[in-house]
Amino acid sequence: MTDLAPVRRALLSVSDKTGLVELGQALADRGVELLSTGGSAKALRDAGLVVKDVADVTGFPEMMDGRVKTLHPGVHGGLLALRDNDQHMAAMTAHGIKPIDLLVVNLYPFEETVAKGADYATCIENIDIGGPAMIRAAAKNHAFVNVVVDVEDYQPLLDELAAHDGQTTYAFRQRLALTAYARTGAYDAAVSGWMAGALDEPAPRRRAVAGKLAQTLRYGENPHQSAAFYVDGMNRPGVATATQHQGKELSYNNINDTDAAFELVSEFLPKDGPACAIIKHANPCGVARGTTLKEAYARAFDCDRTSAFCGIVALNSTLDRETAEEICEIFTEVVIAPGAHREAKEVFARKKNLRLLTTPGLANPAESGLMLRQVSGGYLVQDKDNGRLDVSDLKVVTKRAPSDQELADLLFAWRVAKHVKSNAIVYVKDGATVGVGAGQMSRVDSCRIAARKAEDMAATLGLDAPLTRGSVVASDAFFPFADGLLTAAEAGATAVIQPGGSMRDDEVIAAADDAGLAMVVTGMRHFRH
Repeated sequence: MTDLAPVRRALLSVSDKTGLVELGQALADRGVELLSTGGSAKALRDAGLVVKDVADVTGFPEMMDGRVKTLHPGVHGGLLALRDNDQHMAAMTAHGIKPIDLLVVNLYPFEETVAKGADYATCIENIDIGGPAMIRAAAKNHAFVNVVVDVEDYQPLLDELAAHDGQTTYAFRQRLALTAYARTGAYDAAVSGWMAGALDEPAPRRRAVAGKLAQTLRYGENPHQSAAFYVDGMNRPGVATATQHQGKELSYNNINDTDAAFELVSEFLPKDGPACAIIKHANPCGVARGTTLKEAYARAFDCDRTSAFCGIVALNSTLDRETAEEICEIFTEVVIAPGAHREAKEVFARKKNLRLLTTPGLANPAESGLMLRQVSGGYLVQDKDNGRLDVSDLKVVTKRAPSDQELADLLFAWRVAKHVKSNAIVYVKDGATVGVGAGQMSRVDSCRIAARKAEDMAATLGLDAPLTRGSVVASDAFFPFADGLLTAAEAGATAVIQPGGSMRDDEVIAAADDAGLAMVVTGMRHFRH
């Protein structure tokens, strides 16, 4: 095997015909013989290029609605034959097989078909067979054969041919092969994942996951960790599909926190009023509604001004100038919103390091999906936590029932608690968080931390008492003992929402009654470890 391998004969068969004619013309100009199939061949011929049908190579016409056209030794022998193996070359001569030096294939749009909500039969029909088979064959034989599966590799291929007088280097062919195997792997993962869902199989024997590189990252959580960001093709509004208008590239931590912020704020529909969530280290510093977006931001900020510094701001409505000016009063890493007015963008333009991301809408918190977490030797897979409750789902277990205002705040607190690391405690008053306790090993400690943060903010704001006085409190899981509940009551909470289900529920309920608290249980837990 030599390092350089010439490209004399190419097979082009693509679903996405972007750049196909230009590529075909450039290859033809170099004297490369073009083979093709179906619509690809027509597009090339319509552009005036000389193209040989694969059917003329195989001796068989395309048949079975195009299902059978390239699965033939005349094609696969041309891709797989080792050019430096005398037996392989003799077999090619004996059977009239000519080498194929370049394969350009992109696959039937299976992922796009699924994303459009197509029915089962249509999805099945959009599973490519011949394409992956050819790609794998060409990639295996990268010692001699080039395989291109992405439109974005057309120009690098042409640059390589120009640099080496119609030849390619072994290193280049290796990189193409790597991309090719990853593409077929991702394609199979998409098919198997879709089938698992279509067949309602939550735990298939084998689970494949895949992604496409969106960007390399300077480092991961820490500078000594390399990292990259991959997207899975889901068209879900959020950090993966947002448009960035200004600022430097997002970091690993930026992406993680922005996702957490936008998923949280998407719990609050714009029809119910503006809402804002401020996130730091994937936990909310403050979440609030307001009569205006500016007010929602200000109320969220007043929950924990210290932690909000260098945080992520997510909004549920189009960013306006007034809110933008308010946000610019402190250093903020990222702002994400479903749109931004021109005047708001102009305000942010003065802060060149502030990233502004916009999305076409909010994420649907009730939408199903999968969550993955790596552990040593494997990974855990679970359904996305898309649990949502309304007032009718709540059960009053205390002598006193909550008031209408308490009920509204309890539901608000419950939706926030879903996005707080366990053990999670969230105090809410009048549609705004006033204390958040996250990620503690003891639930009572989360209660204390949240209350202490409220006390600190009361001092900062010059209030006579912390805003936890007269608030409600949410706990993401049951109170195993009454101590956490009593700590919340000491902080001033008047009503509680929690899942219930502890063996000491009766003790906790009795403690709530003694303290004059109203308590509702959900029957649903929101652990977020």
